[in-house]
Amino acid sequence: MSFFQDRCSSQVLLSRFRSSWLRRVRLHADRRGPFSEPSLKQWRSAEGSARAEAPAKAEAGHYVRVENAPDGQSRGFTLIELMVVISIMVILASMGLAQYRNSIVHANEAVLKEDLFRMRDAIDQYYADKGQYPTSLDSLASEGYLRKMPDDPFTKSSSSWQAVPAEPDPNNPGANTGVFDVKSGSDAIALDGSKYADW
Repeated sequence: MSFFQDRCSSQVLLSRFRSSWLRRVRLHADRRGPFSEPSLKQWRSAEGSARAEAPAKAEAGHYVRVENAPDGQSRGFTLIELMVVISIMVILASMGLAQYRNSIVHANEAVLKEDLFRMRDAIDQYYADKGQYPTSLDSLASEGYLRKMPDDPFTKSSSSWQAVPAEPDPNNPGANTGVFDVKSGSDAIALDGSKYADW
């Protein structure tokens, strides 16, 4: 127990002892006439007793921290009060953490929508230029329609994209149909309840 806590606890006990003593003195004076206030020796004896009891009181959790009250006396915060404050802080921190995680998911969803738009637009440009769909998604990057294949923001990989093949040509069913569409390879659920793989 630190010296500051011992000192503060002693002041608390001494203040309460003095208040109680003065109440008894005034009550005795009202009933039986004048009565002298405690002598200096008695005050010092009471202060010594309060200092001796302070460490035990502080270790028992009666007084954790002492501050000056508006009326000039001193009071301490109990462990119950501190537990209530800590509980409120934990609840607020949990709410802030949930909002932070949702903001990260929102940002990743925006990145996914942008990547899908860019790759689908590149597929359309490829078909408009060559009259056929690309044989693979890597062809978009190798032939200059994309600078590089983006990473899926949820799988953190550029090789997890799911290519959707085009419908086969009835006149040439064995020919390579190419990539008609692209979807995310993540099986996670979006904030709106849909699957990223269905976007």
